[in-house]
Amino acid sequence: GPGPDTIRLMADKAAGKLSMQEAGVPCVPGYDGADQSARTLRQEAQSVGTPLLIKAVAGGGGRGMRRVDDLADFEEALASARSEAQNAFGSGDVILERYLEQTRHIEIQVFADQHGNVVHLFERDCSTQRRHQKVIEEAPSPFVNDTLREALGSAAVKAAAAIGYVGAGTVEFLVTPDSEFFFIEMNTRLQVEHPVTEEITGQDLVEWQLKVADGEALPLRQEDISLLGASIEVRLYAENPADGFMPQTGVITNWQPAKGTGIRNDHMIIQGNAVSARYDPMIGKLIVREKSREGARKKLIRALLDM
Repeated sequence: GPGPDTIRLMADKAAGKLSMQEAGVPCVPGYDGADQSARTLRQEAQSVGTPLLIKAVAGGGGRGMRRVDDLADFEEALASARSEAQNAFGSGDVILERYLEQTRHIEIQVFADQHGNVVHLFERDCSTQRRHQKVIEEAPSPFVNDTLREALGSAAVKAAAAIGYVGAGTVEFLVTPDSEFFFIEMNTRLQVEHPVTEEITGQDLVEWQLKVADGEALPLRQEDISLLGASIEVRLYAENPADGFMPQTGVITNWQPAKGTGIRNDHMIIQGNAVSARYDPMIGKLIVREKSREGARKKLIRALLDM
């Protein structure tokens, strides 16, 4: 994977955004400064305007994030975001961003080797979320056309190259209805949703990681990577729908993995095992692949009904 300095840089959302701005990658407008005083943050919030997003500098997964629609609620939202971020990540520092409405969350899978080669393996659409946590991911995005795909891919490759990235990584963007896009963060690892990229490219990204770590060059050049078919992934959560989809503990009494061509189950679920409160509520993933998005959608519904 990437070096520790790269991981530290992109784990800090403020420093990461600054490096992307220097590289010429468009970023969400807002405040990323070191002055974390309540007075400065209040002043910057007024400059950014509403709707506004308060976001923890460290961590992820939607923790330490608060939306503000009225600046009268800013101080309360700031205190809440800082408290959650401090408890979760050991840092209460935040950045402020203009909350872009009606956007899609599009991320680009990038890969780089130790010889300066960087490629992308197209996009994933992660717009279906609950509490800023992804629930459904698909590739390719039904929103992205060839022109936008090329622009997003080029920006992601530029971002990875600018920081000397090595290994698998994901560059995440918000895309507006008129196809304007903004960098929000980079994940310096292989992500939960990487199977949909594997399904539409026919590549084993874990194998790529091992080859890169062993000093080999990337297996393919950009022009050799093809996009084939469509894939959708759903995350399987231990949650209680009757309680606002909050995490739920208990014993797994019945488990039947979906089976069939183009169906993939990534899990370690064992019938009779207990789901405790010590772990993330995501206990598995179901991934389907078909020639078209509509075919993948229908296969996914059938697979879920069969579980």
